[in-house]
Amino acid sequence: MSKPNIILINCDDLGYGDLGVYGSSVNKTPAIDKMASEGMRFTDFYVASPVCSPSRGALLTGCYPPRISFGDFEGNWVLMPGQAVGLNPEETTIAGALKDVGYTTKIIGKWHVGDQKEFLPTEHGFDSYFGLPYSNDMGRQADDPNTTDPERIARLNARPPLPLIRDDEVVQEQPDLRALTERYAAEAVRFIRDNREGPFFLYFAHMYVHLPLYAPENLVNASENGDYGACVAGVDWVTEVLMHELKKQGLDEDTLVIFTSDNGSRMQDQGGSNGDLRGIKGTTWEGGLRVPCIMRWPGKIPAGEVRSDITSSIDFFPTLAGIAGAQVPQDTIIDGTDISSLMFNAGDVEPPRDEFFYYMGNRLEAVRKGKWKLHVSREIRPDQRTGVVTQEQLDEAAGTIPGLFDLESDAGETTNVYDAHPDVVVELSAIAAACRLDIGDEAEGVVGANVRSSGHVDNPETLTHYDPEHPYIYAEYDKHERG
Repeated sequence: MSKPNIILINCDDLGYGDLGVYGSSVNKTPAIDKMASEGMRFTDFYVASPVCSPSRGALLTGCYPPRISFGDFEGNWVLMPGQAVGLNPEETTIAGALKDVGYTTKIIGKWHVGDQKEFLPTEHGFDSYFGLPYSNDMGRQADDPNTTDPERIARLNARPPLPLIRDDEVVQEQPDLRALTERYAAEAVRFIRDNREGPFFLYFAHMYVHLPLYAPENLVNASENGDYGACVAGVDWVTEVLMHELKKQGLDEDTLVIFTSDNGSRMQDQGGSNGDLRGIKGTTWEGGLRVPCIMRWPGKIPAGEVRSDITSSIDFFPTLAGIAGAQVPQDTIIDGTDISSLMFNAGDVEPPRDEFFYYMGNRLEAVRKGKWKLHVSREIRPDQRTGVVTQEQLDEAAGTIPGLFDLESDAGETTNVYDAHPDVVVELSAIAAACRLDIGDEAEGVVGANVRSSGHVDNPETLTHYDPEHPYIYAEYDKHERG
């Protein structure tokens, strides 16, 4: 077929070391490991932010978050329920570009780039939607036993019930999270069957492994890594379901499947792993932005190939548009690069990109060129629970800003070689300065010259409102996990 079907699987908070094929010994991921053996695995793949809303906006538009004013959200790292901000409807998304050339488009799962009607998926190129508009910890939960702060307790208790949406309508409030991924899988199977004549684009945005961790009982019982491992197993099971259905419908060789995550793992002590990478979600160490990426398309992508080229989720838009014969906007700047030359060839290929910029919020905190990574700033935020900046945080920042690391030999960023390579520091500093002028840097007080506005509404409303008479299946989730 001239236009392949495309399935893009995006996990939530899945770390670099959480899959068997990326080194995990505690999580069992046979279906994903098989996908890697039958396709291509990327070792130096980056998302554009270490937290979810900016990362997802970047994936959809092919732009660094500050380019589309998606670095932060009125002081929040991510979008909150009922917020007036969202992805500008004037932005072209992957889905919109593919729809324009005949694709049927659908998103299943987490959206998190705006919950007002103007910002929902059906306003951004998706024909249909079934899922949660934001993180699964943003519904009603039990009181947090780790805080006595009355303001925090009041905020938690004031949260609206978690909405499950079909297209632009709330169809359930406070859905059973243990059963939700299975419902997502059934929705995906139905979509594939209904569109077997193609072409279709399915964006499957997992709830897993974001907190709170709810998985079916059988997966929990079989896990060697607690609830976290059970949720990873749920991701693997969905992958197996999708691959099975593609083969059943005779679509296996006509479908490109991409698997990745929106940012690195939160905390190693909660079951997640970023492997040997330093840092976690919310940081610009490698563990915050370097994530798994696997691509499979039988007969087109070489099987068993492993690539260490610098690639990013912002490259999906121009790459998929090129493959499908769709148009990338010509009148706006797109930061992504077409990486199809890497996907379809074994061995050495001239890399389409050799630079990458690490943003946290609207702060440019690091830049990579080739094997070198230069840290130029680091924001130190108090712990969300204690409100305290630790001495460890202060010591780490003092010892690594500025900092230069050779990622080829030191992916864990353990040895600062800043003083040993002044020429590299000069080169990367100049690249960072040019980036600041282009899309800005809050750390330096620089407003970018080529920044577009996010979307805004005047009278935002939450999608749901708590009603004690409503027949919720869960009035409150009983876990105290928030992430």
